[in-house]
Amino acid sequence: MTPPETTATTEADSAPTITFAELGLSDDVMTALKEVGYEHPSAIQAATIPTLLNGRDVVGLAQTGTGKTAAFALPILSRLDLAQKTPQALVLAPTRELALQVCEAFEKYASAMRGVHVLPVYGGQAYGVQLSALRRGVHIVVGTPGRIMDHLDKGTLDLSELKYLVLDEADEMLKMGFAEDVETILADTPDDKQVALFSATMPAAIRRISKQYLNDPDEITVKTKTTTSVNTTQRYLMVSYPQKVDALTRILEVENFEGMIVFVRTKNETETLAEKLRARGYSAQAINGDVAQVQRERTVEQLKSGALDILVATDVAARGLDVERISHVINYDIPIDTESYVHRIGRTGRAGRSGDAISFVTPRERRLLDAIERATRQPLTQMQLPSVDDVNATRLSRFDDAITEALQNAELMSVFRDVIGHYVEHHDVPEADVAAALAVVSQGGTPLLLTKDDLRPPRENRPERDARSGDDRGERQPRRSREGQSALVPYRIEVGRRHRVEPRQIVGALANEGGLSRDDFGAIKIMPDFSIVELPASLSSETMRKLESTRISGQLISLQLDRGPRGKRPARDGDDRPARKPRY
Repeated sequence: MTPPETTATTEADSAPTITFAELGLSDDVMTALKEVGYEHPSAIQAATIPTLLNGRDVVGLAQTGTGKTAAFALPILSRLDLAQKTPQALVLAPTRELALQVCEAFEKYASAMRGVHVLPVYGGQAYGVQLSALRRGVHIVVGTPGRIMDHLDKGTLDLSELKYLVLDEADEMLKMGFAEDVETILADTPDDKQVALFSATMPAAIRRISKQYLNDPDEITVKTKTTTSVNTTQRYLMVSYPQKVDALTRILEVENFEGMIVFVRTKNETETLAEKLRARGYSAQAINGDVAQVQRERTVEQLKSGALDILVATDVAARGLDVERISHVINYDIPIDTESYVHRIGRTGRAGRSGDAISFVTPRERRLLDAIERATRQPLTQMQLPSVDDVNATRLSRFDDAITEALQNAELMSVFRDVIGHYVEHHDVPEADVAAALAVVSQGGTPLLLTKDDLRPPRENRPERDARSGDDRGERQPRRSREGQSALVPYRIEVGRRHRVEPRQIVGALANEGGLSRDDFGAIKIMPDFSIVELPASLSSETMRKLESTRISGQLISLQLDRGPRGKRPARDGDDRPARKPRY
C-alpha cells in the first residue's frame, strides 16, 4: 500500500462522557457489554471504535491498562461474518499470556453471539490442538508472531481472506526480536485488510511499519499524566537481601489484602519463595516459564476464585494476567527497568478499583528506585517495617472480628453458654477466666500475640556493616551462588550480525519462548553467522525443546550447547567466575 504523506491525528480526551450505545456497535455486542456492566468507554475506546467501524486503519498510542483490547475487539466482533470459516481477524501479541488474555476478552464480548470461534496460537502448546481447531474453522486467531509464522510456513493457517489485522503492544514485539516476522505477516496478508496498530511508544521502527503497511491511518494518542494508575498506592521498603522473607511475612500479617502477586527475578526463586510462604501457613503458588500451560491456567483460576491468595511470579509468566482480586503487588525483587515496573503494578488498581504496590529496595538498588520515580513522575512513599506491636495490633483486631462474628450465631452461642455454665458450676471458676482459657485453647500451637524474641527487628539479624566500604555484607553474594541458581554456560544460536540481530532481540525472543528472566542471561557475543549466549546450565528438556524451535529475525536459531573450537568445558555449577568466552 502507498499511503498519503500525512495521517490524521486525534488526541483522545482522558475523560470521555459518551456511552457505548453511541459508538455504533452491533446489538449482540451491546448485549454482552450490558451483561458485564460496561457503560462508558475509556478514552482510547471512545476515539478508536468509531474509526475502526468506519473502516479506517488506526495507530493507537496508549499505555498498558487503558482498555486497548476492547478498542479493537468490539468493532471486529460487530462486523464479523459468521458464515466465513477461514480466519477473518488476526491479532498479533508479544507473549502467550497477552494472547490468552485477548482471547478471553473476545469470548466475553462475543457471549451474546452464537458460533463465534476464537483460537489462541502460541509457542509451548501442542500443534495438534491448534491444527484441529483450524480445520474445523475459526473466525479470529490470536497468536505470537513466531508460532503464526510456523503455521504459515507449514501451510496450516490460511490468511487469504483476512479482513482485520491487529498489532497489540507493537513496540514490545519489536523489542523481543519479532520485527521481521511481523513485517512478513503484514506483507503476506491481503492488501485490502484493515490494520490497527497499538503501541505505548512510537520508535522509528514502528513509524516505518505504519507508513509502509497501513493505509492513511488515523493516529490516536491518549494523553496520560503518568505511566502508572492513580488508583494504586505506591510504597517502598528499604531492606537488606537476607531480611526479605522476614519483611514479607510481617507485611502479610498487617496488610489487609485480598489477592496478591509477589514478583521475583528468577524462576528458581518463584518456587523457593512460594514454598517458604506455604511453610508459614499462606496459600501460595509459583508460576514461571517452566510451569506447564494447563497447570498455569489452573493456578490462575484458583487465584480468581479465591482458592489461592498469593501468586509468586516472574515478569514473563505474569504478562497478560488480569485478575480483579489482586489488591496488592509486591516487588520482592525490584525490576531493573521502569517498563517492567509499570507492567507489574498494572496488575492491581484496575477497572477503577484501588490497589497497593510495595517494592523491596536494598541499599545498592536505590538508583533503580530513583529511575522509577523519574520515569513514572510519581514519588514512592517510604514505609517502615511493621513492628511486633503492629503485628499484634492486627492480630487482636482480627480476633475481635472473629468474636463479633461468633456472637451473631445465636444457636451456637446458646449451646456454648450451657457448656460454660456447666464448667463454672462444677469448678468454681469465674466466667472471664474460662473465656481466657478457651482463647488459649483456640490459638493451638501458634501464639496469638508475638514477643520481641519471636520477631526480631531487622538489624538484630543483619550482618555487620563494613564502615570502610559503606556496603551491606549480607548482600555480597555471587549471583550464581544464590539458593537454587545454577551456573551459566555458553549456548550457540544460528543467528548473527548478517541477520542484523542485537542482544536485546536475543534476550526478548529467548525470554518469551523459554520463560526465562533477564537474570538467566550472561554474556552475549554476536558473530557474523552465529551468536554465543550464556544461559543456565540446568535448562530443562522442555525449555530446551521450546528454545530450539525459536525464531529470531525469521531465522530458526537451533539452540545447542556450545563446546567451543577445542571443546572447552563450560563453567562448573556453583563456580562464581564467569564462564569463559570462546575465541573465534
